[in-house]
Amino acid sequence: MTLPRPHRDDVLMGVCSFLGGVLLWSLGLYTQPDRTLLPAWAALVPLAVLSVQEMYRRSAPLLTLLVGTAALVADQLTVGNLFTVLLFTDTVYVATVYGPPAAVRRVPIAAGVVTVACVIGLPALLQDPFGLFLGVVVGMIILTPALTGVIIRNHRAAADAALLRAEQTALLAEMDRVQAVTAERGRMARELHDMVANHLSAIAIHSTAALSLDNPQTSRDALGVIRENSVAGLAEMRRLIGLLRDSGHDDQPAAAPTLAGVESLIAQCRTHGAASGLTFALDDRRGEGPPLPTPVDLAAYRIVQESLTNALKHAERGEVRVVLARAEGRALTVTVTSAFGRRPGPRAPGSGAGLVGMRERVALLSGEIEAGPVEGPADGPGKIWLVRATLPVHDEDEEPSA
Repeated sequence: MTLPRPHRDDVLMGVCSFLGGVLLWSLGLYTQPDRTLLPAWAALVPLAVLSVQEMYRRSAPLLTLLVGTAALVADQLTVGNLFTVLLFTDTVYVATVYGPPAAVRRVPIAAGVVTVACVIGLPALLQDPFGLFLGVVVGMIILTPALTGVIIRNHRAAADAALLRAEQTALLAEMDRVQAVTAERGRMARELHDMVANHLSAIAIHSTAALSLDNPQTSRDALGVIRENSVAGLAEMRRLIGLLRDSGHDDQPAAAPTLAGVESLIAQCRTHGAASGLTFALDDRRGEGPPLPTPVDLAAYRIVQESLTNALKHAERGEVRVVLARAEGRALTVTVTSAFGRRPGPRAPGSGAGLVGMRERVALLSGEIEAGPVEGPADGPGKIWLVRATLPVHDEDEEPSA
């Protein structure tokens, strides 16, 4: 087995411990001077072994513990050296700090068993109270570093777990922030599109008409509509920019549009769509009932607004009908129909963002929406473009379904 390269600090500790032990040995400072079975220099052998294995204390903690135990037993047959004992205590400590999880459980248990055996057995074996003192010393050499290593390892594990939890919390917070920013950007995109698209569509249609028709009166009327819608669109843009900047002024925020303004919206569309042969009608079947929640009211208005804008841009000549109905189950249904087909004359380009915005608004309210061409009534012009959105309406103390 190839041992890894020792750590620089461990090498320094092993060299210093060996030099310190040699210094004590040269001065004749032994821990067991009455042991004369072996010559005095024999005490340097366990010291050298423990000093060498000290260099691998972190990379091979269990191996150094086994070698250190054997060296300590051999040291008991010599005059002994204090640094040999100190190096062994460090070996026990390192085995519980850097060893595998099994070592954390087994080393302290084994150290405790040896300590208890020495505390009980040495006084009985020596028939002298001094044996009790020796048992306590053995406990200090074996059990104390083992318990210290367990405490240090537990503290490190707790610190690592706390750091991991902090990193996970930071990651979750960043994910929440990204989701919040994405949701806010989507909401801003929907509001910007819904507020400005109607005005810009009218500008595009009438400017195209003014360029394609060589009629001074038509051009004058188109320029009037263009100016009206450009001023209104600019005002909406300024209001939105003011809200985004959140300058902290005490100005009252502009009220969000509601279905109460649908009639005014349809009146504007009648003006814009007259040149294209479009007529607009409102069929309000809601009847009497409690007021709609603000999110539902705003979403319904925006769906009607976007549907009318799409009709101005794409619908064939004919009627554009808006139907508002509220079922007994408190669900609000918004239906907008228009003739489907390619109409002659000026048209404004579309990007499909409006349909995406409508679907997002309905999804946020856990509702349903369908948009696309369907077969119209038998006495009608054929296919029609249908937009039908069902928006659940919950009581104030009732949580909406996810």
